[in-house]
Amino acid sequence: MAAVSIRNVTKIYGSDTLALDDVSFEVEEGEFVVILGPSGAGKSTLLRVLNGLTPPTEGVVEMGGEPVTGKRDDVAMVFQLHYLVESMSAYRNALTGALGRTGWIRSLLTWYEDEDKRSALDALETVGLLDEAEQRAGSMSGGQKQRVGIARALVQNPTLLLADEPVSSLDPKAARDVMGYMKQAAEERNLTTIASLHQVNIAREFGDRFIGIRDGSVMFDGGPDELTMEMVDELYYGEQVGKGAPGEGAEEAQA
Repeated sequence: MAAVSIRNVTKIYGSDTLALDDVSFEVEEGEFVVILGPSGAGKSTLLRVLNGLTPPTEGVVEMGGEPVTGKRDDVAMVFQLHYLVESMSAYRNALTGALGRTGWIRSLLTWYEDEDKRSALDALETVGLLDEAEQRAGSMSGGQKQRVGIARALVQNPTLLLADEPVSSLDPKAARDVMGYMKQAAEERNLTTIASLHQVNIAREFGDRFIGIRDGSVMFDGGPDELTMEMVDELYYGEQVGKGAPGEGAEEAQA
């Protein structure tokens, strides 16, 4: 049984804005899948449908054979913006991943279970920030903040990790560091992961499988060897660019 199954999912906003158009694919347990596509292709809408925040207009989304009908506690999200409480330490921010199990009042009083405290430290170690556990989030670099965001997601103990453009605001080195730690966490925990990215060159380094979306439709589904420069050109710029100089459009997409 697939960890995630999407069957004939269409999402229409308002009366005529088509965000997803008959999208279907399955993701196996432990797969690290990267969603590629130009801005406005439907990547963020797809992730919102997967985490239950946006219901599809048509079609079915299932996790472990069960329909997704709303937000689930076993689906964690890493956002483009880290949304940390900058006055709190990295450790306290990571601990908020246990909020669903703890509740707001106990969280404000820092009444967390010992297991959750160990989980927060383990997650910070996974993303290479255990030595910075007591550092205030506001004093951290952008890459470090995003790694704390990953740690917070891991403390949630998810069965599915989603990431929406998690490195779009980072320089190439920090982006590779963040993606490396995310991939390491996924491998260590056999954690099914679906991440949307815009940087094709970085995506190639970390994805096990790539799903390309353009205008709400799946144009590509395959592994690294099948993701050719011509396919990237077609995905990002349309067929006409692909007929020009080989790889010309792909190089721009990688910038």
